[in-house]
Amino acid sequence: MPLKDTAPEGEPSVTPQEALDFHATGRPGKLEITPTKPMATQRDLSLAYSPGVAVPVKAIAEDPTRAFDYTARGNMVAVISNGTAILGLGNLGALASKPVMEGKAVLFKRFADVDAIDLEVDTENVDEFINCVRYLGPSFGGINLEDIKAPDCFIIEDRLRELMDIPVFHDDQHGTAIIAAAGLINALKITGRDMRTTKLVCNGAGSAGIACIELVKAMGFAPENVILCDTKGVVYKGRTEGMNQWKSAHAVETDKRTLADALDGADVVFGLSAKGAFTEPMILSMAKNPIIFAMANPDPEILPEEVAEIRTDAIVATGRSDYPNQVNNVLGFPYIFRGTLDVRATTINDAMKIAAANALAELAREDVPDDVAAAYRGNRPKFGPNYIIPVPFDPRLISAIPLAVAKAAMDSGVASRPILDLEKYRQELLARRDPMASTLQRIYERVRRQPKRVVFAEGEEEQVMRAAVSYVNQQLGSAILIGRDDVIKDNARAAGIDLDRPGIEIINARLSRKNAIYTDFLYERMQRQGYLIRDCQRLINNDRNHFAACMVALGDADAMVTGVTRNYSTALDDVRHVIDTRPGHRVIGVSIVIARGRTVIVADTAVHDMPDATEIADIAEEAAGFARRMGHEPRVAMLAYSTFGHPQGERSARVAEAVRILDKRRVDFEYDGEMAADVALNPELMRQYPFCRLSGPANVLVMPAYHSASIATKMLQQLGGSTVIGPLLVGLNKPVQIVPLNAKDSDIVNMAAIAAYTGA
Repeated sequence: MPLKDTAPEGEPSVTPQEALDFHATGRPGKLEITPTKPMATQRDLSLAYSPGVAVPVKAIAEDPTRAFDYTARGNMVAVISNGTAILGLGNLGALASKPVMEGKAVLFKRFADVDAIDLEVDTENVDEFINCVRYLGPSFGGINLEDIKAPDCFIIEDRLRELMDIPVFHDDQHGTAIIAAAGLINALKITGRDMRTTKLVCNGAGSAGIACIELVKAMGFAPENVILCDTKGVVYKGRTEGMNQWKSAHAVETDKRTLADALDGADVVFGLSAKGAFTEPMILSMAKNPIIFAMANPDPEILPEEVAEIRTDAIVATGRSDYPNQVNNVLGFPYIFRGTLDVRATTINDAMKIAAANALAELAREDVPDDVAAAYRGNRPKFGPNYIIPVPFDPRLISAIPLAVAKAAMDSGVASRPILDLEKYRQELLARRDPMASTLQRIYERVRRQPKRVVFAEGEEEQVMRAAVSYVNQQLGSAILIGRDDVIKDNARAAGIDLDRPGIEIINARLSRKNAIYTDFLYERMQRQGYLIRDCQRLINNDRNHFAACMVALGDADAMVTGVTRNYSTALDDVRHVIDTRPGHRVIGVSIVIARGRTVIVADTAVHDMPDATEIADIAEEAAGFARRMGHEPRVAMLAYSTFGHPQGERSARVAEAVRILDKRRVDFEYDGEMAADVALNPELMRQYPFCRLSGPANVLVMPAYHSASIATKMLQQLGGSTVIGPLLVGLNKPVQIVPLNAKDSDIVNMAAIAAYTGA
């Protein structure tokens, strides 16, 4: 069959060849299996397989729940299909469904760190399919059914839920229902409606349509106010044509017979049917402020612009990414399974589905961070008729949805392993999606106990204002925005940012009561460096870095953040005009690299270009002290291109001299060098040098020069698999952090928290 370009109008075009090349390049497909334990030596193999594997085998035979401790079962989901309803393509068979099922498995991993494997079952016989899947329970923590035609999917799911002691979830049904319900909750809120009196019509009596009306009824919709329609019209009591047990369960007493009849005066319509099913007269006949979810894919029952031509009061959602309010299942299934697996729930019940819908709805009502705006070309959604459902790349989904699902599972009695500390669980969830979250959590907790007053030097910038609001909302302390009052307020109003709240202060440097004091302070420092009093006055009036740094230096603020509008070196020069190096310390830049659950601190990544041996030793001491403040016992590797004298070279000799300097200083942390990076980080390679003084892989890497540090960290950041925080400024007498140019609000908040932490 010839391939066609099926991308909906308005979405990025994907040619057939591009799609084929994507799946064929490198390893064919989208999945591979990577071991989580080392397999490098014969001993590793003996532990992983025979004879070592016999020990967990016996343990599991004695207590089956130990499988969750000794195998991957607790984080493994099977994505299973027979290919009878692939996307919008129909029944193309089990094998043809494999690219879709692989894609589903990738989404599980990408969004919720759930390991998934696809299984394609080559039968259309319902009993054969059930008998195949029912015996797979010991391999998995959950079953995700996909792309199975109705009504077979209802029978299969119901029977498997009875036969298996792990969750069985048909995403085409329940995933769509949960996301649609979340959007509906917010649409009802915006239009001031009550579920108990709202009239809803669902057009489409397939798997998703049935699941949607079952869920809204469970949420509180009155059964008599919910009308189901199919290709034959209204599903009413007494109808015989085209009926089955699932439709009959939702038949109502009514004299309405057509979709047009049902929509007359209706408040809400769910479309899970076909393009063009909703006509202009139908939409015109609906109640005031109608809620229209046209979810047929790729072409909705009616396009949003068609609705806009006839109704200005409607809230519209579709299944397409090129329109607002996309009902996208990826908002649900990864996170629902994450919470389900983490409490070892035996099923996914209505309480868990409703909890997921409510959590999604609540998230859409919160302010949207830069991470989301960046993923959508800077278009920042704001709660309202055009933003009632979160967008798929919102990083907050991983902490909001699984937590709600897990709690509902515990409350409803289906959790086999209850979670006692939900706040700790939330932080663990954050760490799954955002590696820096666990590292920063300790910092955030301490700052909340000792809130700090942070000055944000570039207060007129939108992302800085958002960061200030976030800093205050997270109870980290109070925020001071430096800038012109009218400009800040106008910019905030235009961006929809509410600065009128306790804890946020705006200061115009030129009009500040402290202006003269700061000018005198700066002049006293700069008068022997060629600066006149008027030069210092001009800097205080016009340069927010100098003004903000004076606030910190003189105790009017606890910490400072800058850098959004200027390059790092310029901002650092400004700050050092005002703030001295801490006595006995050296100013350096350090970056935190987090990769595969491992944290390494790299220095110097910002200040010293070509340090001599004494400077390298100073950098090592400063970095080790920073590591301790971050909660790590430092093991410092002094890096070079050589390892313990081979091959020799000038730069390596300088590093070796730095080690000898540290020997004389009798420092209280582990260190050694010079050594190559692989030796420093790989215990197997390190064992080749039994005289090495490090007790394990290094967690602090001291680079021989700024250029090597900068190159290494930026390569790690761009090549993937690593998260890099920084460079962080260490060694000043007062806490100041400089963010990268055009930093996002989340980066600015992290730096503000770190600045507050280092000033504690």
